[in-house]
Amino acid sequence: MPNPIVIPTPEAVQTFDDIVDARFDAIRGNPWADRLFYAASEIGDFSLIWHLIGAVGATIDDSQFDRAVRASVLLGVESALVNGAIKSLFRRERPTADTPRPHRLRTPKTSSFPSGHASAGFMAASLLSRGAPSSVLLHLTAAAVATSRVHVKIHHPSDVVAGAILGAALGRLGRRVWPLR
Repeated sequence: MPNPIVIPTPEAVQTFDDIVDARFDAIRGNPWADRLFYAASEIGDFSLIWHLIGAVGATIDDSQFDRAVRASVLLGVESALVNGAIKSLFRRERPTADTPRPHRLRTPKTSSFPSGHASAGFMAASLLSRGAPSSVLLHLTAAAVATSRVHVKIHHPSDVVAGAILGAALGRLGRRVWPLR
């Protein structure tokens, strides 16, 4: 396996991360915000929320079975690609929490860059949506899960942005490689 690339964070990216993180400092510690974002982060682990949304959709409407299967299979591919191959190329440390976390949360041991929760969320939103209303709801859910990773200080904001862009691209690619009838 190649040695990970240690890339210095460009000043503009660091400034972006610092500004966004400071905005989250204003709501960290708020019981309502903490519960919401910790829950969103937790249900994003292992793409649980996306598999559940696909399964519920297939249970309600038999015609959605193929969509759910495609999403679950491609989320497995995405996880191996992002959390295995891509993260192993980079060595970006995760942000450190200044205070104890109010809720238990699994802390990954992989590189912070890019966010796997963000890439999985935006890929799943692309693969599971069936049109405008569901697309908006799924993308808002993906944004909430991705944003939660900044709130809980597991990712830098730029990790989340990169993950979201990567996930959206993988979703588009997935729809082309595995089109539905």
